[in-house]
Amino acid sequence: MAAAVSNAGALGALGLGAATPAKARHAIELTQSLTDKPFNVNVFCHTPARRNTDREGHWLQRTKPLFAEFGAQPPARLREIYPSFTHDEDACLEVLLHTRPRVVSFHFGLPRPDQAQALRRAGCLLVATATCLKEAHAIVDLGLDAIVAQGWEAGGHRGVFDPDAPDDQLSTKDLTLQLAQAHPGTPLIAAGGLMTGADLHRARAWGAGAAQLGTAFVPCPESDASPAHKARLGPDAHTVMTRAISGRPARALYNRFTAWEANQAITPSDIPAYPCAYDLGKALDTIAQAHRELGYGAHWAGTASHHARALPAHDLVALLTAEWRAASSPTA
Repeated sequence: MAAAVSNAGALGALGLGAATPAKARHAIELTQSLTDKPFNVNVFCHTPARRNTDREGHWLQRTKPLFAEFGAQPPARLREIYPSFTHDEDACLEVLLHTRPRVVSFHFGLPRPDQAQALRRAGCLLVATATCLKEAHAIVDLGLDAIVAQGWEAGGHRGVFDPDAPDDQLSTKDLTLQLAQAHPGTPLIAAGGLMTGADLHRARAWGAGAAQLGTAFVPCPESDASPAHKARLGPDAHTVMTRAISGRPARALYNRFTAWEANQAITPSDIPAYPCAYDLGKALDTIAQAHRELGYGAHWAGTASHHARALPAHDLVALLTAEWRAASSPTA
């Protein structure tokens, strides 16, 4: 997918926050073999989980009925399945320094200054996600090259640095306008709820120099999203912001897991820290799928997922470009 998007003239991206260093290196080198164009590699900079044995135990007990539906038990304990880029003894950093992707982006926080300096010396452009002005200030202070302004509409994990801090839930438009005014010299990339070329035109009017689209590419044949995920995009798609799946706020298609979360009146303080909660979420989905139940998957999607179009990546990029040009025309 990343190679196809880059070959089509956009900037493809590899989401490697959940990959081991070995898998990350394989994915980058495979993509480099498929395109000579730039692409982005995204890594997670979350604070390691603050473990709470009581909370984890209560969560395991509370989710027992979900597993029991399939004649199974929840895991005996939860694991911290994803190390942070800032705390993995620089194994991932070494992969990036060896492979030298043109763009490296950071989610959930920022790299250490020494990591940023090493990547910059290797020739990488550095980008990070902000959901508020405070996070944007931190990105600028670290000297990164651009900011992804992630609005509340965005699918997948919200890029908040601290998931327990107050969240103003700013729309993509409001956040981009705010950051453009506060940091006029820093390139902005609008993200969240953008699905068409007309959306790209609007993002440019807000002060963004570019736009980041994720959900729009989920139904592409090159996407490795599951058939169930792809099939649920379209006119009837409905999304919710959930913590139950992974332990961090993330926007997903409404399903049995998110319905259970709502019916149980679960609060953030009930859910174990990321990524420990995700360990249970993945175990539940695996067991459910073995029984042909697809309602517990992490089907990440943004609020405009009803506008998704199942086209090859090259054709989608061409269509977005044509729509953007039409919307930007003086006669539009």
